[in-house]
Amino acid sequence: MEVSAKLKFTRMSPQKCRLVCDQIRGLPIERALDILKFSRKRVAVVLKKLLDSAIANAEHNYGADIDELKVAKIYADQGPTYKRMQAQAKGRGTQILKPTCHITVILSDQEKA
Repeated sequence: MEVSAKLKFTRMSPQKCRLVCDQIRGLPIERALDILKFSRKRVAVVLKKLLDSAIANAEHNYGADIDELKVAKIYADQGPTYKRMQAQAKGRGTQILKPTCHITVILSDQEKA
C-alpha cells in the first residue's frame, strides 16, 4: 500500500529542498522524523509537517500500522517562479526571481522487490 501527501507552491528553492529530501528517502518513519526534527535547514520544518500529514493519511484512510511505514519516495519538483522588480541606480531595474517548488511524499509499508 502506498500513501501520498503533496505540498504545492512552497516558497523555497527546489534545489535546497532536495538536499533534505535525499537525507530521508528510504528511511523508516521514526528515523526520518528524527532527522527532520534536528536538521538546521528551513525546509526541514515544512517537510516534517508534510510527513506528519502523510502519516495521518495512512492511519486514517487505510488503517496502516505506523511502525511499518517508510519513506518510499520523496521529491521536490520546480514550481512557477515569481518575478519581481527592484529599483536600481540611474532609472534601471533588476529582476528578482523567487522560486517555488512542489513537494511529494509517498509512504509505503512494503519492501522493495
